[in-house]
Amino acid sequence: MSDTTASPAQTSWLATWRVYLEPASLRMLALGFSAGLPLLLVLGTLSFRLREAGIDRTTIGYLSWVGLAYGFKWCWAPLVDRLPLPGLTTTLGRRRGWLLLSQAAIILGLVGMAMADPRQTLGPIVWCALVVAFGSATQDIALDAFRIESADTQRQAALAATYQTGYRLAMIWAGAGVLWIAARAEVAQAGNYQQAAWMTAYLVMAGSMLVGVLTVLLSREPVRRELPPARNLAEWLRGALVEPFADFLARYRWQAALILGLIAVYRISDVVMGIMANPFYVDMGYTKDEVAAVTKVYGVIMTLAGAFLGGALSMKFGVMRVLMLGAILSAASNLLFAWLGGRGHDVTALIFVISADNLSSGIASAAFIAYLSSLTNVNYSATQYALFSSMMLLAPKWLAGFSGKYVDAFGYTHFFTATALLGVPVLLLVWLAARAQGRGSSATGA
Repeated sequence: MSDTTASPAQTSWLATWRVYLEPASLRMLALGFSAGLPLLLVLGTLSFRLREAGIDRTTIGYLSWVGLAYGFKWCWAPLVDRLPLPGLTTTLGRRRGWLLLSQAAIILGLVGMAMADPRQTLGPIVWCALVVAFGSATQDIALDAFRIESADTQRQAALAATYQTGYRLAMIWAGAGVLWIAARAEVAQAGNYQQAAWMTAYLVMAGSMLVGVLTVLLSREPVRRELPPARNLAEWLRGALVEPFADFLARYRWQAALILGLIAVYRISDVVMGIMANPFYVDMGYTKDEVAAVTKVYGVIMTLAGAFLGGALSMKFGVMRVLMLGAILSAASNLLFAWLGGRGHDVTALIFVISADNLSSGIASAAFIAYLSSLTNVNYSATQYALFSSMMLLAPKWLAGFSGKYVDAFGYTHFFTATALLGVPVLLLVWLAARAQGRGSSATGA
């Protein structure tokens, strides 16, 4: 386990902030953009598009299970860690080869989503969304390994912050950008939902993935320890599937269950609530331009501020303290949405709620990514990090599939309150994990 508690306060503030200008940090800015672009297009923005097309909230909730691809990415993460791609691996390297392949899949899937009309049938758009989700999940596997192998442990929080910056900038573009383009492409008095406008917006998003493609082509493959080649299939499977998980269990023993439990529920409040956020905006009467300006631009800027603050605080005071802060803020901010639901169409109140919620999310995300990175062994970075990030999403995404049905039965205010209560057990798990980590550090003389 890397040192997440030892002497964080010894680093000067000038050195702390200067790390964001290093080449590895700037590279993660562009690659974070590539990682963040597909997510909203198959979940958040898609839910707005489907609600505008007249799709009911229960169906929208169930369709969010497309995002479970992110929760099962650990299943093929060993392939990304070990399997060479003919032509791509020899030319670009293992990490960059997989990154380029996954980005190509995302582009093709987005083009398909652009052409599909949800009013006629949901089948094509669902299948194309699955292609995007699987491509995006695979990109995440390779990118997480690329990031972990690009810098030492002390700099992982900074890389996480710049990664989050690129990620959130992409979310501005995939959120506000899509809505702005669709609104500009609409024909006056041609109906509430216009397929041609949404097709234009999604095609622009597909072209925007070229940012990630160019960054991969212009980047150098990170230095990694090469493992001895397998002599047969059984040895390869043991090295690819068994050893990464056995290594984690051997290093953490009884603490492994506690760590995995914390990972599984840390972001549950935000993930479950987020599926119904865009249908909520539509039902509250907010226009595309209002949602784009407030939630997709201003809100993302607040998330960026939170990400940089979370990264700096993690380096200065230690990851576990900031994890606790992020957990408290994330649960509490959901109560503000319950309050907003009782006010109806109120742009000023929306700005206040989005500011608090996204600042909290940025702090929590930066600290959590740094925590996950600290748990990995560089020899199995792709597989182990994929396991952790998958567990982070699996339970929340499954539960979020029922969010539309819950809202239909009890209303938005009750729903947002319930999502806040989901965050209470997280506080206990963070406290227990911090205590266990402290005892482990003391026992090893850290």
